[in-house]
Amino acid sequence: MSKTNFWNDLGWGVGPILLGLVLTTLALMAVGADPARAYATMWTGAFGAPEKFSNVVDAWVPLVLGSVGLLITFTAGLWNIGIEGQMVMGAIGAAWVARTVDLPAPVLVPLLLVAGALGGALWALLAGALKVYGRVHEIFGGLGLNFVAMGLALYLIIGPWKRAGIASTSGTEPFPPAAWLPNWPGLSVGPIEIALALVSLALVYLALRGTLWGLQLKAIGKNARAAFWLGVPTQRHWLGAFALCGAFAGLAGAEQAAGVWARLIPSISGGYGYLSILVVLLSGFQAGGVPFVAFFFAAVTKGSVALPLDLQIDSALGGVLQGMIVLLYVLSQGVRAKFR
Repeated sequence: MSKTNFWNDLGWGVGPILLGLVLTTLALMAVGADPARAYATMWTGAFGAPEKFSNVVDAWVPLVLGSVGLLITFTAGLWNIGIEGQMVMGAIGAAWVARTVDLPAPVLVPLLLVAGALGGALWALLAGALKVYGRVHEIFGGLGLNFVAMGLALYLIIGPWKRAGIASTSGTEPFPPAAWLPNWPGLSVGPIEIALALVSLALVYLALRGTLWGLQLKAIGKNARAAFWLGVPTQRHWLGAFALCGAFAGLAGAEQAAGVWARLIPSISGGYGYLSILVVLLSGFQAGGVPFVAFFFAAVTKGSVALPLDLQIDSALGGVLQGMIVLLYVLSQGVRAKFR
């Protein structure tokens, strides 16, 4: 790559981020807030103490897991909007194992992670079956299944799995300690979650770049009809892509249930599925950019929590910044492609 191309690519990549910051700053000034204090508060909220940094990593893990799964479906030309529900079903699967299986932690923890991956994969396969056999677009099928999964989680929390003596929407009874993912002392994150994210990222990166399967997925994503006539089993690859994406999403849900909350709560997915879509878009659909963009989004998400307490600014500012940057990035790539 020449120097000119390098600086050109850097400008198109960094420009939307800087413009997003400028527009967010103008919005803060318009409501009478001090932008410098707001950004400083977000920084302190994300990195001001080891505990706060561990919270950022807590958010980074499900974002990476969700994003690497979405890389598979995006590569195959599929918009798996149902990833949010797949995270919820993964959490439900993990919760079922934690509540019903009495085994030592070294056996129970892998078992509940497998249950989480299986729950997410099966729920994603349902969206895939609706598309392949029912001709239901994956966006509409996925959104509908999201609501069903969230409704099922709420039903379990206030119904069969309700806390003893009460029907509260705050969550189920805590899992037994053997079902908790081990954390480092004083922090909210541990080695298992980080290893899951990094290994998943490496596997998907290598699979999409260096295997026949990855090449076939790319061919389907570019032109599914042409790939079919060239002998690529399109429908089978679509179902497989959904299942693999759902498995990674289910792992994210299981990690949230067993590693963060130690129980099932109604908002167990935390919106990380939808946010993972933005991570992949801003990463340019490249696995190499996912961990860095996910870390930025995680820091903004956790850092903005301090805004209402310190400055009486709604924490939605973080979402505004994230959405603005992604929108401007996608717009810039469209403009760039048009004038290339």
